[in-house]
Amino acid sequence: MRKLKFFFIGLIPGLLFVFFILNKKGATCSGYLPNSRVIAETLSKDFKFSENFKNEISALKMDEKFLKDSIITKGEIDFTRSHAQKVPCPDYTLVYPKKNPRFEITFEKCKEQAIFNTIKKIK
Repeated sequence: MRKLKFFFIGLIPGLLFVFFILNKKGATCSGYLPNSRVIAETLSKDFKFSENFKNEISALKMDEKFLKDSIITKGEIDFTRSHAQKVPCPDYTLVYPKKNPRFEITFEKCKEQAIFNTIKKIK
């Protein structure tokens, strides 16, 4: 029983340290989830747009900066409709925003570049 008291005396300050001190520094574990990894890898690649994608994005009056900073960064990969194990270029379906999606993008993530095929406005 005495060892258990000492354990909790050390555990509580340790948890406080982790939650408050490290949280202010922006330390998170979210980068290890599959959605975050696919998005981070996609943003690190060169972007290539299909002609269909270029036409759709101009019709929606979007630019590449909004696409990268908002839609891709804050979107969520729909793994049920994606083919993550496809060789040589897995293809993914991304919806934005996560709740009540308004846009749907399909793209391929190849070794050197990300090829964006379609963008659809859902609502």
